[in-house]
Amino acid sequence: MNLVTVSLGSNIDPDTHIRLCLDALEDTFGNLQISRIFESEPVGFKDSRNFYNLVVAFHSNWSAGELQAWSKQLEIAHGRTPEMVKCSPRALDIDLLTVGNACGTIDGVTLPRAEITRNAFVLQPLAELLPNERHPYCLTPYATLWQHFHLGDQRLWAVDFYWRERWISQADLQPRIAQAR
Repeated sequence: MNLVTVSLGSNIDPDTHIRLCLDALEDTFGNLQISRIFESEPVGFKDSRNFYNLVVAFHSNWSAGELQAWSKQLEIAHGRTPEMVKCSPRALDIDLLTVGNACGTIDGVTLPRAEITRNAFVLQPLAELLPNERHPYCLTPYATLWQHFHLGDQRLWAVDFYWRERWISQADLQPRIAQAR
């Protein structure tokens, strides 16, 4: 069994689509580890709504190709089509970040996903969820990668989120906006 991490994002009715995605993940893979949920300004999108982003970890013996195919089918079920413009609003975006310690292109999937070290909306929730886990390629703990991450103009803040009878994310009374390091 490998530890699998995925990032989830939505900027079309995100409360509904994130809940439905978490339902599908738990129903399919069992016990989930779920990061706080962050609202973030879109990166690379023009005239778009803010996103909800989070990272989910679970154990699976599925191959990278099987995990990717399952994720793409769930995206399609939520209205995403292959013809959609790359940086357009989306109900659900699922990105396979890691599958165990796999590195390279496996089943057509590049692992680990490059966005881990490029985007705050991926690295911050990953670092909070699995601070001592090591990035499969550079072998640096995620918490250390986050400590040295330069935010630039990326902004994100934790939001309140309730799922399956519990709070999985709670924001402070004042929004916490990550500050540039």
